[in-house]
Amino acid sequence: MTWSIFDRQWIFDHSVDPPNQRISFLGNPKRQNSGPEGAPPGLGLGAPSISQPRNLPRFTRVPRLQTFDSLKNYRDFRFLFTSNFCANTALWFQLLSIGWLVRDLTAASSISSSALLVVTVGGINTLPRLLVGPWGGVLGDRLDRRKIVMACMIIMAVAAFGFSMIIRWGLVEWWHAYIYVLFAGLVTSVSQPLRQTLIANTVPRESFGNAYATNVFTITGTRIIGPFIGGFLIATLGFAWNFTLESALYVAAILFLLPMKTPYSLAREAAKVSVFADLKEGISFIFRGERTILNLIILGIIPNVILHPTWFLLPLFTADVLHLGPDVGGILLAATGVGGFLSGLAIASVGFVFPKGRFALGMVVASSVSVIMFAQSHWLGLAIVVIGLMAFFQASFRTANGTLIQGLTPDVLRGRVTSLQSYNSGFVVLTSLAIGWVVDLTNVTFGIMAVGGAGLALSILAIATLGRVRPLA
Repeated sequence: MTWSIFDRQWIFDHSVDPPNQRISFLGNPKRQNSGPEGAPPGLGLGAPSISQPRNLPRFTRVPRLQTFDSLKNYRDFRFLFTSNFCANTALWFQLLSIGWLVRDLTAASSISSSALLVVTVGGINTLPRLLVGPWGGVLGDRLDRRKIVMACMIIMAVAAFGFSMIIRWGLVEWWHAYIYVLFAGLVTSVSQPLRQTLIANTVPRESFGNAYATNVFTITGTRIIGPFIGGFLIATLGFAWNFTLESALYVAAILFLLPMKTPYSLAREAAKVSVFADLKEGISFIFRGERTILNLIILGIIPNVILHPTWFLLPLFTADVLHLGPDVGGILLAATGVGGFLSGLAIASVGFVFPKGRFALGMVVASSVSVIMFAQSHWLGLAIVVIGLMAFFQASFRTANGTLIQGLTPDVLRGRVTSLQSYNSGFVVLTSLAIGWVVDLTNVTFGIMAVGGAGLALSILAIATLGRVRPLA
C-alpha cells in the first residue's frame, strides 16, 4: 500500500494491508480535508500518523518524488501558478531595469549620491506596504481575492506601458523612476499577499507544503528568465523595451486568472463590522491568539528586511567590484533564480527533511553567512556560485515560513495574516537607506559585509529567543 503524507511517503511491501497496521489522526479532526480523488485524507495540523508494524524493516520508509503533484492534481492551481509566473517575471524585469536606469541617469548627471539612489530605488517599492498592505488583507478577506488581484494587474499593465513611453520619448529623469516604483509598490502591496493567499484557496490543506514549494518556481524560475533577458535587452535595445515587456506580462497574468476558481475558500458572509474591527481582529489573532505566527513573522525580518538590500546593490557590485556591465548583472540576478529554483525543486520533490521550525532557523543563519561570502567574491565565477547559494537558503526559509504560517491560519483570517506577514518588508527602504549611506562612505564590499554581519548576529539572537519556532514540525 502507498500512502502520501505531506512531505513523506510510507511504503508497505504487502499485497494487502497487514492486520496490525494502525492509522490514527492527530489534532483537530475538523481540520482534516480530503485530497484529490482517490487520495487519503488529512494533512498539516491534523495530519495522519501511521504506526508501522514492529516487524517492518526501517529501510522501507523512503521519500517519494512529489514535485508536480499540485500542478498535476488541481486545475485551478495550474492557472494560478501560470499567472504568478507571468506577474513575477514582470516584477523581475522591473527590479533589474530600474536599478540600472537610475545608475545610468545619475552617472550621466554626476550626482554624488549615486549609490544611495540606486539602492533606495530598489527598496522604496516596499514602502507603501507600511500604509496600504494591511488594508489589502482586509479587502481580501471581505471581497473576491481573485478579482482584486486582476484589478491590480490591469493597473500595473497600464502604468508599465506608460513608463516605457516616457523612456522612449527621452523625457525620463531619475526621479520619474522613483515615482513609478512607489506607484508599483502601492499596487503590489495589495496584490502580492493575495496571490500568495490564493494558493490555499486552490488546493486542499494536505497539499499546502507541495503547493507553496511549487509556487516558489514562479519567483525563482522567473528570476532566471527575467534578468537574463532583461540584461540582454538593456545592453542591446535600451530600457524602454523592458518596461513594454513588463506591461505585456501583466496582461498575460490577467488572462490566466480569468478561468480560475477558488474551490477551497470559505463562503464569505456580508461584513457586519467595520474595516477597522476586521484589521484589529487580524492583529489580535497574531499577538494574542496564535503567538507562534508572531515569532515566525519576527524571524522573517532577517532575510526580508536586513539581508534583502543585497539584491539592490547588484548593479553597484557588478560595475565597481567586477567591472562589468548590465548583461553580467542580469546573469548574477539570474543565478539567484537558479539557487531559488533548486530550493523549490528539492522541497517540492521530497518535502522538508528536517522539522520546519529548526529548518527555518538554520536557513536564516546560512543566508547571513552566504551574504558575507558574497562580499568577498571578486571573481565572477565565484560570485555566481555564492549568490546562487544565498538564494537557495533564502528561498528555503521563505517556503518553510510561509507553509507554517498558512497552516496555522484559518481561511477567514488568511488575507489579513498574510498581509501582516509581509508588513515588515515595508521597512526595507530604511535598511536600504542605511546601507546606501554606508556604501557612499566606504565601498560596496564593506556595505554587503555589514549586511551579512548584522543578519548573522540577529540570527543567533533569534535561535536563543524565539522558542516557539524550534519545536514546529
